Amino acid sequence: MTNREEELLELIRRNPAISQNELAAALGITRSSVAVHITNLIKKGYILGKGYLLKQDDYVSVLGGCNMDIIGFPVQKLVLQDSNPGKVKMALGGVGRNIAENLVHLGVPTKLISAVGEDIHGRRIMEHANKIGLDMKHTLVLNQVPTSTYLAILDETGDMKAGISQMEILEEITIDFIQNKKQIIEGSRLCIIDTNIPADVIHYVLDNFKNTEFFLDTVSSAKALKVKNKIGAFHTIKPNRIEAELLSGIEIKSQKDMLKAADYFLNQGVKRVFLSLGSEGVFYHDGKVHKLIPNPKVTVANATGAGDAFLAALAYGRFHDYDIDESARFSMAAAIMALNYEETINPNISDENVKKTMKETGLC
Repeated sequence: MTNREEELLELIRRNPAISQNELAAALGITRSSVAVHITNLIKKGYILGKGYLLKQDDYVSVLGGCNMDIIGFPVQKLVLQDSNPGKVKMALGGVGRNIAENLVHLGVPTKLISAVGEDIHGRRIMEHANKIGLDMKHTLVLNQVPTSTYLAILDETGDMKAGISQMEILEEITIDFIQNKKQIIEGSRLCIIDTNIPADVIHYVLDNFKNTEFFLDTVSSAKALKVKNKIGAFHTIKPNRIEAELLSGIEIKSQKDMLKAADYFLNQGVKRVFLSLGSEGVFYHDGKVHKLIPNPKVTVANATGAGDAFLAALAYGRFHDYDIDESARFSMAAAIMALNYEETINPNISDENVKKTMKETGLC
């Protein structure tokens, strides 16, 4: 699309009833030039016909959890069963919400389907979504159930040592509720599901919503088991080593084992497997190519948001038709940006900054 076509399309979005003469006056060009540009936009698929019926922008949908995160950082070596001096911060969280926010920072239109309470935490989540441009119009808002809360204790290296979650509100996401979201989910370029959602709802979506690709965030080893018998319905999965072992029944101790586990998932119907190996890096396989990419050495300020940034970047890569190797490297760089930031979401994540991080860390 040319710059002039982009200007024309933006004017039409603002006022679908605008005339060609008004478009010409606004842009300082002739009406005949406007007609030529409109013809080109119709040919390219941005305008679907008379009356300026516009093509709906591609977007990603996310079905997952929203939390208020409370995170404790010790200033010295963490001592268990004792009071530790440090800092305590509150931040918006939840796997689905974190992935959705990262996608928005990467410039991907995103719709989040979740549940929040009509309380101070829920209002803060909705207000923040509105501020950054995250669409939460399809999220369930309840006035008698509190917004999910997650408490994490980190050690002196930034790794999580213990966590407690209060997430009962997500059980209010029912099959009856999700049935009404079929058009939103199937209309998306891809849909990311995190396993905080009730198992019966996930199964219903996978069995009945067919016109999109599903990405899986396993969340934890216990919650990953919700989809063990449905793993083949996902296009892309990103388990860690323990989750991959539980889901495949294959012990992973070597690169040969990684390949064997990935083959298991591919044989079930998965199209792309990204095995997260922590400090060792990422192993990927799509049935044609496979590779282990070592992790660059990085400083960790907070490890809680790295996986969310990685999966958001995988979705970004798919959204922009990256090949599997480019997707893996881009996603690793996004995770590094999250690791380097003290809070769960690094607001500086963007296409430009992730690519800059790729160059700085040798991931290009």
